[in-house]
Amino acid sequence: MKILPMIGAEFARLWATKMARLAFVALMCVPLLYGGLYLWANQDPYARLDQVPVALVVADTGVEVDGSMRVVGDEVADSLIEDGSFDWHRVSAADAAVGVKSGEYDFIVTLPEDFSEALQSSRSDAPYKAEVILTTNDANSYLASTIGEQAVKRIQQQVVRSVNKEASRALLDGIAEIRGSLGKARDGAVTAQDGAGSLADGLGTLKKKTADLPAQTKQLSDGAAQVAAADAQIAQVGRDVAALSQQAADGLAGDRAAILKDLKASGLSEAAIDRIMSRVDAAGARLNEANGKVQATSGKLDQLESGASRLAAGAKQLADATPKLSQGIADASGGAIKLERGIGRLADGLAAGVEKLPESTAELRAKQAANIASPVSVKTDQVTSAGTYGAGLAPFFVSLAAWIGIYALFLILKPVSSRAVTALRAPVRVALAGWGMPALLGAVQMLALFGIVWGSLGFDVSHPFAFYGLMALASATFAAIILALNVWLGSVGQFMGLVLMVIQLVTAGGTFPWQTLPEPLATLHHYLPMSFAVDGLRQLMYGGDLSGALDDAIKLAAVLVIAVLVSALGVRRMMHSRTLRDLQPSLIG
Repeated sequence: MKILPMIGAEFARLWATKMARLAFVALMCVPLLYGGLYLWANQDPYARLDQVPVALVVADTGVEVDGSMRVVGDEVADSLIEDGSFDWHRVSAADAAVGVKSGEYDFIVTLPEDFSEALQSSRSDAPYKAEVILTTNDANSYLASTIGEQAVKRIQQQVVRSVNKEASRALLDGIAEIRGSLGKARDGAVTAQDGAGSLADGLGTLKKKTADLPAQTKQLSDGAAQVAAADAQIAQVGRDVAALSQQAADGLAGDRAAILKDLKASGLSEAAIDRIMSRVDAAGARLNEANGKVQATSGKLDQLESGASRLAAGAKQLADATPKLSQGIADASGGAIKLERGIGRLADGLAAGVEKLPESTAELRAKQAANIASPVSVKTDQVTSAGTYGAGLAPFFVSLAAWIGIYALFLILKPVSSRAVTALRAPVRVALAGWGMPALLGAVQMLALFGIVWGSLGFDVSHPFAFYGLMALASATFAAIILALNVWLGSVGQFMGLVLMVIQLVTAGGTFPWQTLPEPLATLHHYLPMSFAVDGLRQLMYGGDLSGALDDAIKLAAVLVIAVLVSALGVRRMMHSRTLRDLQPSLIG
């Protein structure tokens, strides 16, 4: 009996009755239901996060900024609702607590009362961090809680960018204002330098003009002293003359009485005496008048002496002070020169400061502040890209569906034909026939599953023909492994096929990187066939390393050959020794 007839006989047995056909079709659809439905359900869940209900609680009371009240919590809430990343519901704290407990909301994001105050505290002497409170309930969904943590991190980044942008804009505006003030100070320093130069020139001229002033004031002082001495002599002469004049005037009054007496004694007539006395009185009047002028002149000469004396004293003081004045002018001239140079250095320093502070516009400062707030952007340079979450899981679930499909088929398939084992002495042909039937059916299953993945779900496959070929090879390899388990262990082998599936499910690295596995499981990753299938399908689906996919295909083919040879050895053992299981097969076997 050849291989194809044995396969045909097994297929005829499966198609013999209506119930057999129904069971056969149902089991053929198992991998399609498993792989297709799961990938459909997880095709792109991140694109539908806007359907996830989230409670947003804003308890922020705000803070006064520049005379007006600002509530940053409201700004953040409006931004989140406008962004629409989740199905945000702005509710009270009490409603949110009830909603997350009942499952109405997957998690709660709370902006507390001091949210704005904490953000503004960086300007005070007691800064502290603002909080965003995440309240989760894993009873609703553990993944929803994980997504909530990522959402809060995004909120944190958004707030940090906003705060940094405002702080950077204030800093840049302050620098621009400082630059303007430095420019004005520089212009003022230049003007002051010009004034200091003029002052230095004027003081220099004054210094030259007053160089001979000490000698001149000395001469003036000496002359004034001489004049004062002469005036003193003149005043003394005037006092002497005034004394003589006064004596003459005073003597005339006594002499008049003597003259009058002598005239009367001479016997002159009264008329003659009157005429003589009138002349004497006239002469006395003139003498008194002259004496008055002499006395007045003497007083003026005294005043002249006093004034000349004070003038001489003042001239002496001036002569004494002039050298100090001349030295002060010289010092002031030198100081004015130093002042001019100092103001020049100040103007140069201010000009250098202005040059070091870049000139900017309000528009430029806004762009700079935005860049400072978020200086790094992440640019993803992908060697390959799955595209969506579902496409990322596809290689793993296609491999798992291939194993489940073959495992399910062996529930109704006979691993090897008992008739062939009894009649033939060709264990390899019997083993190949036992493997050929599930391998062909697995190839059909994989073709249908490939149609769902590539056609119905629309996942991109870079190398579709090679991708399907590796799917069929993986299914054929799994068929050889489960065949070997059944041939050697019977119903126990079928159960071991289930155990091996579970082990491969956790070691294949289909969801998390295999490096995150515990050490024993990480070691098994390098030896179990589903790991080869998952890795190879990834390379072919995403456009990765074709040589790596070929290496995985070779490993699967090697496992297939080894498993078929092990099955042949088991068939050979069956041909030489019949067991009670062969005479009385179990319900599973």
